[in-house]
Amino acid sequence: MYTHPRILKISALTLGVAGVLAVAGQVHASAFELRENSVKAQGRAMAGSASAKGDASVVVNNPALMSTFEQKTVQGDVTAIDLSFEFNGGGSAAAGSPLQQPLTGGDGGDAGGVTPVPAMSFILPLSDRFEYLTLGAMVSAPFGLKTEYDTDWVGRYHAVESDVRIVDLTLSAAVDITDRFSVGFGAVIERADVTLSNAIDFGSSLCANPATQPLCFQPDPVNGPYGPQKNDGFVSIEGDDTNLGWIGGLNFRPTDRVSLGYAYRSEIKHEISGSADFTVPSNVTPILAGTGQFVDTGGGARLVLPSTHTFSGTWQATDQLSLMAEAALTGWSSMEEVRIQFENPAQPDSVEDYNWHDSWFYTIGAEYAINDRFTLRGGIGRDESPIAFQHRTPRMPDQDRNWYAIGLTWAASDQFELSAAYTRIQMADDPEVDIVSSSGSRLTGSYDGGANLFGVSAQYRF
Repeated sequence: MYTHPRILKISALTLGVAGVLAVAGQVHASAFELRENSVKAQGRAMAGSASAKGDASVVVNNPALMSTFEQKTVQGDVTAIDLSFEFNGGGSAAAGSPLQQPLTGGDGGDAGGVTPVPAMSFILPLSDRFEYLTLGAMVSAPFGLKTEYDTDWVGRYHAVESDVRIVDLTLSAAVDITDRFSVGFGAVIERADVTLSNAIDFGSSLCANPATQPLCFQPDPVNGPYGPQKNDGFVSIEGDDTNLGWIGGLNFRPTDRVSLGYAYRSEIKHEISGSADFTVPSNVTPILAGTGQFVDTGGGARLVLPSTHTFSGTWQATDQLSLMAEAALTGWSSMEEVRIQFENPAQPDSVEDYNWHDSWFYTIGAEYAINDRFTLRGGIGRDESPIAFQHRTPRMPDQDRNWYAIGLTWAASDQFELSAAYTRIQMADDPEVDIVSSSGSRLTGSYDGGANLFGVSAQYRF
């Protein structure tokens, strides 16, 4: 029997926890960022989200704007993200070795699906006691999405299931400095839950290791019990963490028709901790005996969610027409690397380089009041990807994307209104991937992706 203390150098937790950084938001915001916390703003392609009045989602988008509310307001938003995400390509197992062979399996099916993204906000003006103070609270999901490939697809060694859920509770306050200038601050309590999985090509790793390579030639490379894609295992990762961040905002209203906003969201650093559940083929288990590797264990990694700067403007051009513009900078450059540390001392630390860059989101939009009860809106936007070609993976085949949005609000009464929005998000180009897994599996191909966003919301003032 051939053994080696580092017989396999597959870092399953790297494929898992680091996948948090490369899994969600493939086609609806830069990298895995979610912007869908306001149906009204969504109908303008998010233009004016930090400067337009009358939208309670400003609790997180720009807390300074809460000071423009004169009544208690409760608002519920939900957006269904219908993601289509299909791969076309192939690859090779044991790439670069004498045992190299085409990857088997299908294209993975449509890895997308329909995922609801809810949000709930409440604004409380304190004009009866504290004339210049307004409080607010909001539950929202700033990052996260679910994708899932077929378990036997060609890229199974890179990704199968990816389920990332990040939920914020934000508590904010706004203060009027003057009649035309207000500031806002908020505390963010953030919960991150992660579940990710992928297959492991133990056969390729056995053949690549000099200590176990002879096993791949008994009785020969074709008919032997070991070899690329003959000894597949599986790993599933779960992890979570809760931590704190903060937001701040400014709102300047130089005239009754102009509103300018700036909002900042801080980085939030998570120490993700969880467990790795390994499934090892029965004929591989004896070979791993004594190495201590690929047994169920705990582990952890630091996940730094990026800061954002938002610059926003709204102009009431006429009594019926409003024009909005917005630019947002997401600080993805904080995503330099992920270092995984295992509770199992036999499993060495693993590091993955990301080297993402900061990215901009630009958008313009408009609203038109048809009459006292109905308001029509629309917008277009451009969302830059922070990920260069060499860093794309099946978990994140990210690319620049375009937004096209329309929306409508019906004021059923002076206190109650309903809003709806539809947004189409389309990749600017088909993203390509060319990546090698830790077991030597090379995947090459392109993705055809897009998303339809359907949002509804209700707001009640009292």
